[in-house]
Amino acid sequence: MEFFRTGFSIGLLTVHYYGVLFLTGVIAGTWFFSINGKKRGIAAETAWESLPWFLISGIIGARLWHVFFPSVSSGLIFHYYLMHPIKILKTWDGGLGIPGGILGALVGIWLFCRKYDFSFSSFTDSMAPALAFGHAIGRWGNYINQELYGAPSNLPWAIHIDPENRLEPFMNQATYHPLFLYEMIYNLLNMAVLLWIDRKFEKSLKKSDIMLCYLIIYPVGRFLLEFLRLDTAQISGLNVNQIFMAVTALAASAALIVRHRKEISFFHSGNS
Repeated sequence: MEFFRTGFSIGLLTVHYYGVLFLTGVIAGTWFFSINGKKRGIAAETAWESLPWFLISGIIGARLWHVFFPSVSSGLIFHYYLMHPIKILKTWDGGLGIPGGILGALVGIWLFCRKYDFSFSSFTDSMAPALAFGHAIGRWGNYINQELYGAPSNLPWAIHIDPENRLEPFMNQATYHPLFLYEMIYNLLNMAVLLWIDRKFEKSLKKSDIMLCYLIIYPVGRFLLEFLRLDTAQISGLNVNQIFMAVTALAASAALIVRHRKEISFFHSGNS
């Protein structure tokens, strides 16, 4: 058995720590979902049965996001994948986008609910905190791979990045913001806030409200963290992830306001 920084090998089999942490996040998130779902009548075994659906569709979505919007450092464009379609399948070469992963997972859950006649809104409301929890664990894989680091920093908690993993313009800078850690902490806070909202406003919540809250809280945090990110996906000089997160947060906020406009109107009229 041979160990190296990003994993270990047993004969011809190579195990990458990134993959282990990714699967740990998926399993931990599903476990959380299996517990949280009971509140909305989702049996634990049903939660586990849905795992292959949202896992496979999530990976497909995450890969397609990278294919359509590759990061600047990859040196690739969408046209490259059109000319080399076999490269799309090579996820082990890197390239998964969280926005696409979330969209893909939601599609997988929708298909599962449609096939087995479950409530999609009950699933998504139960999954939202679990999604944040699993995402937080999976982010440690970025630390192992020395990726998803932020701008150069000399702060006490800045992390060292090996020269081979630094971006070309920053080869002389050794320490950076641990962007993966910031997002991990933010995801845990997101999970806590969603659980609090679910408990505090249980009587006034409508179906899909918790998922809408997730689609506000996470995108807002991700939008702000993108300002620290060095390696972004861009179109015409614009940060694709940042634009997507802004649109998502605004759309989810608008949907939440429209759904609760009567309560909001009552609150204002009662305090006028």
